[in-house]
Amino acid sequence: MAQRLHLVFGGELVDPVRTEFRDTDKIHIVGIFPNYASAFSAWKAEAQRTVDSAHTRYFIAHLHRLRDEEREVSATAELGD
Repeated sequence: MAQRLHLVFGGELVDPVRTEFRDTDKIHIVGIFPNYASAFSAWKAEAQRTVDSAHTRYFIAHLHRLRDEEREVSATAELGD
């Protein structure tokens, strides 16, 4: 079975109703986790820690969805090869 990695990250947003970060140099990378359950736990801890900051949000990115080595890709996906 393929690994299903998840990235947890967050930071201060320009506007709480959008997902544009105020300063990308200050994005907090919580970590990469081997499954959704552990990523969710880390996400929840950071979300609760920053609950008083309306402009701070944390996200879970499903890294395993970015690229599946078993699937054929378009020519642009292989740029530089």
